Amino acid sequence: MKLPATPPNALDLWAKLSPERQEELIGASGKVATADSYLHWDELRRRPPPFGLTGEEWWFALKMGRDASLRPIPLLDKTAVNFRFATPDQILGQLHEIDRGLGFIVGLPDLITKPDVRDSYIVSSLIQESITSSQLEGAATTRSIAKEMIRTGRPPRDKSERMILNNYHTMQRIRARRDQALTPELVLEIHALVTADTLERSDASGRLRRADENVRVEDAEGTVFHLPPAASELDARLRAMCDFANGLTPDFFIHPVVRAIILHFWLAYDHPFVDGNGRTARALFYWAMLREKYQLFEFISISQILLRAPVRYARAFLHTETDGLDLTYFILHQVGVIREAVEALHEYVRHKTAELRAMEKCLRGLVGLNHRQQTVLAHAFREPQARYVIEGHRRSHNISFQTARDDLFDLVERGLLTMRKEGRTTAFYSPKDLGDKLSKAAEASDNTALDMTIPIEFRPAVD
Repeated sequence: MKLPATPPNALDLWAKLSPERQEELIGASGKVATADSYLHWDELRRRPPPFGLTGEEWWFALKMGRDASLRPIPLLDKTAVNFRFATPDQILGQLHEIDRGLGFIVGLPDLITKPDVRDSYIVSSLIQESITSSQLEGAATTRSIAKEMIRTGRPPRDKSERMILNNYHTMQRIRARRDQALTPELVLEIHALVTADTLERSDASGRLRRADENVRVEDAEGTVFHLPPAASELDARLRAMCDFANGLTPDFFIHPVVRAIILHFWLAYDHPFVDGNGRTARALFYWAMLREKYQLFEFISISQILLRAPVRYARAFLHTETDGLDLTYFILHQVGVIREAVEALHEYVRHKTAELRAMEKCLRGLVGLNHRQQTVLAHAFREPQARYVIEGHRRSHNISFQTARDDLFDLVERGLLTMRKEGRTTAFYSPKDLGDKLSKAAEASDNTALDMTIPIEFRPAVD
């Protein structure tokens, strides 16, 4: 990725203009400021300017309109200048959609009102976020292998799997700490969890980088994209970041989602650790969203969206740094990512709801089965070669070992699963005639309604 072009210096441009032209541009600033989508100079310079303006004059008029609405936050750059942000209409509209999509539980009653179902789906979401967040940082493994590792509880076999397992444990810890204030100690704890046994220098886990540790953000060709502040500033910066995260600063209202996004940027900008900064930044973002009671964010994987377009994420960061520390670029990008993730969640719910209804005919006759057993049968019906183990079933639904054992053995007794010993492990498989057995059960049904508490996540643990 190329570095974005640096915008023209506004003061230099202003000095070149005649008084008459200066007055004309002042009058035009309000008109052109609402006609764009908050473009950076690197994008704006490739477009034809409005009639009567040069490209640089167009940029200057836009900047005059934008600068009037920018508000400073306590985050400082390396020269002690404040970062600033605005909330133009593009951001306000998306914040409204996010509030509607994440602040209410209408349409997802089972996930919220049924604790066992909720826990099962949250486990799946945590796994998804853990995998994609690690993949953003270079972890290389398949999702099926990663899910198998987490659900069965086996030890990680390489660094990539360790990164994913660390992220999973970190996300669990964040859920437990959501109501606590953010402190430097908690940030270091999160970093230690994220990076355990994955760093070249094991002593760097859970501590700030030192002055002798040359940390920079660069690509494989050596192009430097970001040089973070000096290590000597990190203690003070970390305390200031925690004050901001806890709402102690600044002295004006910031929308909770915007505050969470800025917290994400703040950690990434300061880059206080030798490694694991991106994963820690995303973890803090999750903490902030959950702390602000965005209930459905437990079911969201934001890294899954970022993974599809990592260059857009990096470019939004660089646009902020190169254009007067204007955080609006990064905020605009992130609210778009969140809105896309919310839409993906609701689309997934619609798809799985339709799938549930389609399977109702086959499962309607299975009176006396709980939702966990119905989930296993639904999965076995679609994937007849799947293998199930008690520990995997336990992890999938966040239940006790005995409950998981009872679920699977009951299905064996009903003839809906087969069982065999494989070493010290008891493995369960679907019988070859499972489809026939489900069809016969449906025909014999007395139209007893299906237990619609079946989790939306139709993927129980497989080994």
